[in-house]
Amino acid sequence: MEANKKETTFQVAGDWSVQLKQLKQKFPLLTNVDLKFEKGKEEDLIERLVIKLNKKRPEVIELLRQIQMYKS
Repeated sequence: MEANKKETTFQVAGDWSVQLKQLKQKFPLLTNVDLKFEKGKEEDLIERLVIKLNKKRPEVIELLRQIQMYKS
């Protein structure tokens, strides 16, 4: 179950404003409201993206992880 938890949890690291810009470039339909992030409230962000992008939770988490790794 621990491996499954790792796949379905996410924590924002790095400069969120840079990641936000990358997400908006990749998905122009996303708004600042969709991408609003408060530290410790990653779940709220993920749920908004699941709905807006019509993707499953693991897909959204993987997308966020890829954006974090890109960084520039």
